[in-house]
Amino acid sequence: MRNLAGGFRVREPVLVALQTMRAHKLRSFLMLLGIILSVSTLILVVAVIEGTNRYIADRVANMGSNVFLVHQFPIITNAADFVKAQRRNRKVEWEDYEALRAGLRLPLQVGVEVRRNGKVKSGADSLEDVSIRGVTANIGQMDVEEPQFGRYISDADNEHRGTTAFIGSETANRLFPSLDPIGKLISVDGHEYEIVGTAKSIGTVLGQSQDNFVYIPIQTFLKHYGHNSSLSVNVQCRSAEWMERTKDEARALMRARRHLSPGAEDSFGIISSDTIMGLWNKLTAVLASSMIGIVSVFLVIGGVVIMNVMLASVTERTREIGVRKSIGARRRDILMQFMVESSVMAAVGGILGITVAWIGAVVVRNTTSVPMAVPLSAVVVALTVSTAVGLFFGIYPARKAAKLNPIEALRFET
Repeated sequence: MRNLAGGFRVREPVLVALQTMRAHKLRSFLMLLGIILSVSTLILVVAVIEGTNRYIADRVANMGSNVFLVHQFPIITNAADFVKAQRRNRKVEWEDYEALRAGLRLPLQVGVEVRRNGKVKSGADSLEDVSIRGVTANIGQMDVEEPQFGRYISDADNEHRGTTAFIGSETANRLFPSLDPIGKLISVDGHEYEIVGTAKSIGTVLGQSQDNFVYIPIQTFLKHYGHNSSLSVNVQCRSAEWMERTKDEARALMRARRHLSPGAEDSFGIISSDTIMGLWNKLTAVLASSMIGIVSVFLVIGGVVIMNVMLASVTERTREIGVRKSIGARRRDILMQFMVESSVMAAVGGILGITVAWIGAVVVRNTTSVPMAVPLSAVVVALTVSTAVGLFFGIYPARKAAKLNPIEALRFET
């Protein structure tokens, strides 16, 4: 560090910038408005994406602990592929499940389920569009639903085609308000079942309740509804590290069962949490890229305003610059002084933008169903970008100040 007369101190231009903004609050606010808007927009968009990513990972893509599904269809994103898959992909049948259960060597366990919507009644009360799922007992060890009271469907229930039911918390509350549903009877599409357990509440996913369901033994499901529906085979891996190898083993076995040639497409789907998250990340990447243009426009506007204010500051402080140069300040010292001032101003705008965005994210998260999460990395990036914008747009005013002739500067009259 050098002294004030001869050179440059970091502390001095920082204090000058802060004092200038404090003395001219309205002008400073208008000057930094572009930076504030760009940073707050960036933070809010990232907060929505990050919050939604966590929400999708926890609620939508969460298939259980290290579980993937062998399904009739993969994830399909356009109508043409769906029509093609409908012609090509056969249903996953009970024989496919038995072959996977007997032939796979890598998984921890293999289960199967099938689902449809149905009508559930208890006395005079009835519910429409309830998710009816036929399950093997080990689905309870893979799925996210956990018993709160009672028990899950058991192997004995399936072996004897028992008429037992494990129901969701919403189904229980709506059919048996203020009553213990364990041991009560319900009618599912005209067939009577005894409730043996109720599940812990999961909540909603994208506005749809996940607690309105009835699980029954899969053998009982097939007995009552037939074998017309495609099954979903749930495969639980030993750990996350075994996921890809286990999926490859399941794919090879299914391709062999379908007699597919080496170059032919799969006539079935293998769906995991990574598959769903990959699709979601593609969608959010499109949103993020579209927001870059908007944020860039605000940043450029904010940078241009800062440059104009700094040019006015150079004019106002011409005599000061002349005095400093006459007593030994170098061009580099003047240049750095004004660049630091513009960077500090932009950084303050960035901090204000981050504060506005954080408050907005908290309000939205607490008052709406939109998930919001502000990652620290976004805060660091926003502050870095805003400071860099101030530094870039401060170069021209700083160079203009550094090039001033000290004699002419001393003669300048404001």
